[in-house]
Amino acid sequence: MVNRVNHPGSLRDSPIWQELISHQHDGSNTLLRELFATDPSRADRYAIQFNDIYLDYSKNRITDKTMALLFRLARESGLEGWRERLFLGEPINHTERRPALHLALRSRDTAPLLIDGEDIRPQVRHELERVRAISEAVRGRAWLGVTGQPIRNVVNIGIGGSDLGPKM
Repeated sequence: MVNRVNHPGSLRDSPIWQELISHQHDGSNTLLRELFATDPSRADRYAIQFNDIYLDYSKNRITDKTMALLFRLARESGLEGWRERLFLGEPINHTERRPALHLALRSRDTAPLLIDGEDIRPQVRHELERVRAISEAVRGRAWLGVTGQPIRNVVNIGIGGSDLGPKM
């Protein structure tokens, strides 16, 4: 039997999604001060710190039931498997029928990353070097525009999902 949740576009039709919608509706009139009053440890329980990143989600209408439903949604949608396939470079981008390789651009791992039997790490390093060379040329005023003058302003247009353009 096929799990409908694993098919792209069907998540909103799944029973767990409908439970989350119902749960959201049930808690829509709950005030945050009520949640904090009934749960004194809320600020600690609904926050996490990793290195210098602190995420505090206690100021949202989230409860233990919300978390349980979200974890169930993750399990039923096969999130762990999708994450593993992403990190392995498998073709999980259904619209383009290819791997989503933005992780390879951010990774400092030197182990081979095989896509169709080919290690793409050298290509990734090459592209990163090209971005570095261009950005240094622009910053150093060595890259000239059509007028022969150094480029002073850059308009960066992207489709989202990558921090390489803003870093440039």
